[in-house]
Amino acid sequence: MNDKPVTGFTEQDIAAMRLAIDASEQALKRGDMPFGATLVSPAGEVLMVEMNNQNTAQDCTGHAEMVLVRRAQKELGLAAMRGATVYASGEPCAMCAGAMFWGGVGRVVFAASTVQIGEALGGAVLPLRTADAVEGASPVVEVIGSLLANEAVSVLCKL
Repeated sequence: MNDKPVTGFTEQDIAAMRLAIDASEQALKRGDMPFGATLVSPAGEVLMVEMNNQNTAQDCTGHAEMVLVRRAQKELGLAAMRGATVYASGEPCAMCAGAMFWGGVGRVVFAASTVQIGEALGGAVLPLRTADAVEGASPVVEVIGSLLANEAVSVLCKL
């Protein structure tokens, strides 16, 4: 599926989101929940791509964004995340929003919204949107979505 680029998104944004969506597909193939995330430096360099590992790691906190933040801090250090952008195939939950904030991420771009995720997967839903979780944060975390939502939802629907 191809979504039209949303006004304000760059080709770099679209490419980074496609990496996250590809990671969500890989997560699904290995038996995990279909979510992926990409970390991009403030200069536009792709630093890392991760996927959900809740099932394979037997870790209920193994959301793609959490895996990404943990690995980035270990391998790159917190300084690498300062002002970076995380592209998430699904709108990050409150736990992931907090981890990204504490990691210094300055911008979060998501594909499938919380509502779309709930509609596609059913089951438990934490209805706190990412923007609400970081509202009033200092430093500010910019939250933008949806970018390529149809592509992300098509992966979710394969579960």
